[in-house]
Amino acid sequence: MTTTETTPARKRRTWRWVLGTIGVVLLLVVATASSFAQWTVKRSWPQTEGQIELAGLASTVNVVRDDLGIPTIYGDSDTDLMFAQGYVHAQDRFWEMDVRRHITAGRLAEMFGESQVPTDSFLRTLGWRRIAEEELGLLSDHSLDMLDAYASGVNAYLDGRPKVDISLEYTVLSLQNPDYVIEPWVPADSVAWLKALAWDLRGNMSDEIARVVYASTTSIDQAEQVFPPYPYDRNRPIIEGGSVTDGAYIPDSVTSASAAMSVMPQEVPAIADTLLAIGATAELLDPWLGPSGDGIGSNSWAVSGQHTQTGLPILANDPHLGPAMPSLWFQSGLRCRTASPDCTLQVAGWTMAGLPGVFIGHTDRFAWGFTNTGPDVTDLVLTKVEGDSYEYDGQIVPLTTRTETIKVAGGDPVEITVRSTDSGPLISDVAEAGDTFVMVGEDAPVPAPGYASAPEVPRDGGYAVALRWTALTPAPTFDAFALLNNAEDFTGFREAARVLAVPAQNLLYADIDGNIGYQMPGVVPVRSGYDGKWPVPGWSSDFSWTGQIPFDELPWTYNPAEGWIVTANQAVIGPDYPNFITDDWSYGSRSQRIVDLIAGQIADGRPFTVADMQSIQMDSWSANADFLVPRLVEMPVSDQATPAVALLDGWDYQQTRESAAAAYFNAFWRQLITRMFDAKTGTEFTTASGDDQYFEVIRRLWDVPNDPWWDDATTPETEGRDAVIAASLDAAASELTGLQGDDPSAWRWGALHTLLLQNATLGSSGIRPIEMLFNRGPIETAGGSGIVNATGWTPSEGYEVNWVPSMRQVVDLSNFDASTWVNLTGNSGHAYNPNYSDQIDAWQTGEQFPWAWSEQAIDESAEATLTLVPAAEGS
Repeated sequence: MTTTETTPARKRRTWRWVLGTIGVVLLLVVATASSFAQWTVKRSWPQTEGQIELAGLASTVNVVRDDLGIPTIYGDSDTDLMFAQGYVHAQDRFWEMDVRRHITAGRLAEMFGESQVPTDSFLRTLGWRRIAEEELGLLSDHSLDMLDAYASGVNAYLDGRPKVDISLEYTVLSLQNPDYVIEPWVPADSVAWLKALAWDLRGNMSDEIARVVYASTTSIDQAEQVFPPYPYDRNRPIIEGGSVTDGAYIPDSVTSASAAMSVMPQEVPAIADTLLAIGATAELLDPWLGPSGDGIGSNSWAVSGQHTQTGLPILANDPHLGPAMPSLWFQSGLRCRTASPDCTLQVAGWTMAGLPGVFIGHTDRFAWGFTNTGPDVTDLVLTKVEGDSYEYDGQIVPLTTRTETIKVAGGDPVEITVRSTDSGPLISDVAEAGDTFVMVGEDAPVPAPGYASAPEVPRDGGYAVALRWTALTPAPTFDAFALLNNAEDFTGFREAARVLAVPAQNLLYADIDGNIGYQMPGVVPVRSGYDGKWPVPGWSSDFSWTGQIPFDELPWTYNPAEGWIVTANQAVIGPDYPNFITDDWSYGSRSQRIVDLIAGQIADGRPFTVADMQSIQMDSWSANADFLVPRLVEMPVSDQATPAVALLDGWDYQQTRESAAAAYFNAFWRQLITRMFDAKTGTEFTTASGDDQYFEVIRRLWDVPNDPWWDDATTPETEGRDAVIAASLDAAASELTGLQGDDPSAWRWGALHTLLLQNATLGSSGIRPIEMLFNRGPIETAGGSGIVNATGWTPSEGYEVNWVPSMRQVVDLSNFDASTWVNLTGNSGHAYNPNYSDQIDAWQTGEQFPWAWSEQAIDESAEATLTLVPAAEGS
């Protein structure tokens, strides 16, 4: 979630209804050190020792926790392990699980009241929960058994337990919503969370809207400049070469296939107001799921044994997501005491409360990591609506409608009507319904922008906008995780990838036999006659999806000759690949830095260790500074800026917490980006992210000093590159003098670039005692946007961190006990539990903890053992 000035303000308004009467109560509780206060806080902490009888278990399960509260669960069957995992997740994280299922079902107003009706309306319109329920019917028997056993374990924990004994947040919630009842957990609660993950990593929808807004406020040509082509000449894709032959991608060969069609818009779109409203609607989910769009990504790489000290591979991964308190991740292990047909799991890693199994981690045979592929899996479809019908290929077709009733805590139910076309739900209906959203624009181009062949359709009352998205088609995605946790080799790994529909992730692999590999999975639509970068005219079947890229044609590689694979959201494959995946990749600043560091160490003849991989994960070198600083120091500057610009001379471009040069460079970058881009659009939604997309934009504009983008919209008299650069340098020096004093050498990047870890619900109340209870920080951070140590920020909103490496892992395939990991916060979801925040300091500094795998290592690190036993018959 972001820590900007705007989003928390919106969230404070969201929560004031809940907390208006609570502040005084918790102020008394927090302010006193009485035994009652301690009991109130601690009563929901989990039991971690002793024995508990539970109906539903077939045999004894041991839960061994280390000093970080990380459980390794031992059992005699997969179903018992899933049952125990559900029980343990509920012990540590049930409030989080409960909120998540209310998010995905569009039922937040039942917990938090009227302010969440717009969010629920949007989620009901998308229909995540309905789709999840349909997907249950597509899953394998093995997956259904996992989900059922997991739900039984969650419910065994909830059974007969008062809300206040489950999590402290329920104590707070009960003061304003005393009638709230916790419902039993069901499998659809788990499957629906995959839709939230897909939304967070949904691809280029925000870019599609931003193109339209830039075009409507400047021009088509200027909008295209903000989305330059990927720099294949400088930044290597994941895979080079390869070909699609006889319906299958073959690695490491030369292809002559032509690139996918690219359709260029020819006139300024006039639907910007509608799309802005949709953007504002989509941003309703940011407080709950974190920011999405530009900057969200990950790093992952594997180096084969030919380049490591041990002679076997090392795999590193750090997914980048919106920060949360507690972290998205829950570390855990699932171990069969004895392998058998009924007990197959030997896996440990990163789980998510509410989902059975392990999402990222390693088995006893191989390790894997994820990064976001970012394929274009959405279209915004302009729709000519007339009453309860819409136009399609010259015919009037009835809209599909359904009624949804949103229950509201402390208020009357709200009824909404969801309307859909064959393309998807009309998300503009939600934008129009909300008081805070912009109404549909009065004008729109006919034909639609960029697609001159579309029939002319008068706008009249306005175009509606439907969302066409792969995640809205039911698919057995959960099967992929069940298969992944049981795979034995790269063949089994690829078979798991085959059913991973959405979100599409770059899957990285390394095994104990010395192999490394990569597979791109996911449902990626095939378009005919358009490329999906701009909204499409929905009244013509010429702008439909004609299928999907066959899995066998998706790029993959296995044991490449160079002995390493790097995935960091860059282009998956070169421009000669015949299928269109997207043109909106990350621009490769992070990935190329990792490539350069790996290639450099290999050239130096130094074999890699786990410590080397940890060091790469914390690399804070700025490619943006590498390009700009040599040019800035050669430019004439004012007396005011001279001492500040002198900081840049000799800087190594590492954005460490202590760096004065990094503080000044980023203050300059903030001034430059907001003057050049944000001030021109005048819209909140298209806030320039400042990530490597804008690095590339500035690089391409540099040699065109009179390009209109160089004009400073905040001061009309400032025109041209040199003038806006000088103004930005001066303004940055003035800003930092005001913030950190008049001695430039004392400026510090970490003092600007801070991370506030907010509880996704009560942590943004605006009532300080409550925020102190659940939040942690601010925490000074190194790194930045477009940097390997990816602590992202948005220039127009300040320097605060709004996406982060949500965890870090380094897996040593020669000895799993030599592997390391660190979470963003801690494993516990209970405020003031020792494991609530005990990994923050290590995350900040780059330290990682030993990751015990062998039975001996787990026993040596054990702090507490809880034994779960089957309840006696009749008990």
